[in-house]
Amino acid sequence: MEWVNETLVTEFVFLGFSSLAGLQRLLFAVFLLVYLFMLGTNAIIVSTIVLDRALHTPMYFFLGVLSCSETCYTFVIVPKMLVDLLAQKKTISFLGCAIQMFSFLFLICSHSFLLAAMGYDRYVAICNPLRYTVLMGFGVCVGLVAAACACGFIISLVTTSMIFHLPFHSSNQLHHFFCDVSPVLKLASHHSYLSQLVIFVLGVFVLVIPLLLILVSYIRIISAILKIPSSVGRYKAFSTCASHLIVITVHYGCASFIYLRPKSNYSSSQDTLISVSYTILTPLFNPMIYSLRNKEFKSALQRTMAQTSCLVNQRAKFSLFS
Repeated sequence: MEWVNETLVTEFVFLGFSSLAGLQRLLFAVFLLVYLFMLGTNAIIVSTIVLDRALHTPMYFFLGVLSCSETCYTFVIVPKMLVDLLAQKKTISFLGCAIQMFSFLFLICSHSFLLAAMGYDRYVAICNPLRYTVLMGFGVCVGLVAAACACGFIISLVTTSMIFHLPFHSSNQLHHFFCDVSPVLKLASHHSYLSQLVIFVLGVFVLVIPLLLILVSYIRIISAILKIPSSVGRYKAFSTCASHLIVITVHYGCASFIYLRPKSNYSSSQDTLISVSYTILTPLFNPMIYSLRNKEFKSALQRTMAQTSCLVNQRAKFSLFS
């Protein structure tokens, strides 16, 4: 459909996978399997953390919140993407696009600040182990999560409001598979330099500030680890941070490429590829990186499965004799 200059855009058409028309059914099957596996692993992580008292520690509290966050932001993007892969008309309403952008930005911004909180947790655990339970009490952990969510809410509200108050007259063809900032802003009939600058500054705040906090934490952590006389002790201390560092590298690497590079280097095909990695692949790998390779977590998972199996058997016997 062609839009004349006087016509207001009431819906957007996704063109993210238009160049792969012959592979869309295959992509649907692959992405659906990956998505279901991700949902299953995150459900296992959260339920194990809730049910096993040995995991009622700040580190696993943050891990549970991280798993919930990843599940929520994939839910905002992936189901709609899966439907569109099978649909002839891949559209979303103007209001639906605004809601999707706000929800995604809120969750992904909160995610960034949550990673910074997890870095602070590792700093306290290694540099102040004797005061760890005091400095990272339940109230402090909840406060850090609430602060991360508050920052995410404010930034996403300001960014989405600025973008969707711009006029959209010329085109409704969105070269992406969801309503992300750069492709939607590109469709605006005119956007001021001030709008671009504010959105860029907000992106810097979301990415650079948490990353600087993480770097400060890890400078202190590395300094403390190097003072440990035993090589085994140094290895154990660093191994508790390795998973967090891997996730940080993937998250900030993808997000910086999308949101902080000059707009003259904008490439819709590159953005689509990178966006697939942090909306589908990263949430898939994070549970395996953080939990499924963690001996403490695997032991807790085995205990939880044994307790659940025992409970099911007891209920089956009770129902049999009742």
